[in-house]
Amino acid sequence: MNDAKEEVRARLNIEDVIGEYVQLKRAGRNLKGLSPFTDERTPSFMVSPEKQIWHDFSSGKGGDIFTFVMLVEGMDFRQALEHLARKAGVDLSLFSHGDGRTAKRRARAGEALKLAANFYQQNLVKNSAAREYAVKKRRLNRQTIGDFIIGYAPDQGDALTKALEKRGFSRRELADAGLVNRFGGDLFRGRMMVVLSDSSGEVVGFTGRIIRDDPRAPKYLNTPQTLLFDKSRHIFGLYQAKEAIRRSDAAVIVEGNLDVVSSHQAGVKNVVATAGTAMTLQHLKVLSRLAGRIRVAFDGDRAGVSATERAINLAQEIGVELEVVSLPDGVKDPDELIQKDPALWQAAVERAQPAVDWVIARHAEMEDLATAEGKRRFSTTALRIVRGLKDPVEQEHYLAVISKETGASLAVLRAKLGAERSTPPAQLKKPKIEKATPSKPRDELADIIVGLALSQPSTRRWVGALEAASLDEPARAVVTALQAEPLLDIEKLPRPLQKFEQYVKIVQLKSERRYMDWEPEALDSEMARLVKQLIRKHRDTKKQQLLEDLREAEELSDEARARILRQQLNALIKENV
Repeated sequence: MNDAKEEVRARLNIEDVIGEYVQLKRAGRNLKGLSPFTDERTPSFMVSPEKQIWHDFSSGKGGDIFTFVMLVEGMDFRQALEHLARKAGVDLSLFSHGDGRTAKRRARAGEALKLAANFYQQNLVKNSAAREYAVKKRRLNRQTIGDFIIGYAPDQGDALTKALEKRGFSRRELADAGLVNRFGGDLFRGRMMVVLSDSSGEVVGFTGRIIRDDPRAPKYLNTPQTLLFDKSRHIFGLYQAKEAIRRSDAAVIVEGNLDVVSSHQAGVKNVVATAGTAMTLQHLKVLSRLAGRIRVAFDGDRAGVSATERAINLAQEIGVELEVVSLPDGVKDPDELIQKDPALWQAAVERAQPAVDWVIARHAEMEDLATAEGKRRFSTTALRIVRGLKDPVEQEHYLAVISKETGASLAVLRAKLGAERSTPPAQLKKPKIEKATPSKPRDELADIIVGLALSQPSTRRWVGALEAASLDEPARAVVTALQAEPLLDIEKLPRPLQKFEQYVKIVQLKSERRYMDWEPEALDSEMARLVKQLIRKHRDTKKQQLLEDLREAEELSDEARARILRQQLNALIKENV
């Protein structure tokens, strides 16, 4: 059932599941609320959407979505899996064999896609027309071609199919990968190919741009829905952009995949696209785990304004700042602007304005505000947007903007704003458990040290002084790994740490909460203090144990053992921390 569990986990957001029981509010990159397990008054229940983990500081409980549902609903694992599978729309009967059949199919599809990417790259090198299109017409350099694994699908009807069949792949496996058409031949032909990758860089599909325009064929063709590719959830360029998004605390969403490619080449690397589909709540939630601001580059026509209005509602729901990147008149997309001058695109991104300001301004331009009818239509539309804003101060600001545009008084606009009944707040589900008194926190010194070392690599030099053997199993495993590899990448845990993945995420969450207001330069001395404190604590524990053993040896008149214990005790006392 592990592959079923991973499929359910991939389709659900932990904040959505927990948000049905706990009113969550944003706290930096995390969310917090009152514990559903204890009668606490100060919120100490934390959720990390980025790590898909939760921890309740008042009860000491923590885990993933399955752990939460098991605890809050009093279910066993199988019941929790079935409950969440229904919510996620996952058919568990596909995973009922218990032999990992679906996982094997996914693995084979992944292998086929990786080989296909190599095949397309080789064909780009071989085909002069394809090279000319990519390098001269699209102006892509060698670095960009490598970063986005750009290639070429030959015109022949089954060149890729034959190549992969020689490598042992069946037509069923190629269909699972989304590489063949309904006749069993190659799906992509005569196209410049760009890899679609997941957030870890694994190939999940392709987007193909035809290099010789043919009115009978679509200009762009994407991999269909497959075991690995879900177009409604996929964010193009996320793997290449995520570090830049974190650094800038802003993600830019454009409409075309090749807009993303051009933007990265131009040096604006925090740019992604939504794989040819309308932006969804899922897209924004994924990006909100990396940044607090989302910028969209939509057209200024009515369709673009409507899309931005929908995006405002979605952004309000998850609590991110939404801004709009405006392109100069006469420019149809970022790629065209970049071809003119990359600096113009950089400037447009930096000039992004709040989405509500942008939408209200566009509606003001669309109406004749010198007439009563124009004022009525404009105010109705603008107030509909304002009504969806959750912050009353923000609402008041935009009421003043609308008042200035229409000449209507604030009192009149407030009356019109309140005329439509607001939606009542959603009712939270009640946990099927008795709440307990918040427990006294256990000694978590080792967890604090491990969490700080994982979150702040600059502090890891201090863990070398720790005796891993003196720690409990999860902390010992992490400390041993960090002592062996100080530059350990925690996003790709080595095999020995994979079984402690939940522990790793929870101690990171604890560390982020504890040190969220600290300056980075203060954390090194804090780690030194904590390590010394832990060493001293372990010495005191060892000293107490030696004293008890010595007392027992003296009572039994075991002079030989007592002599050894005295020597160990004296040596321990002489040690300096």
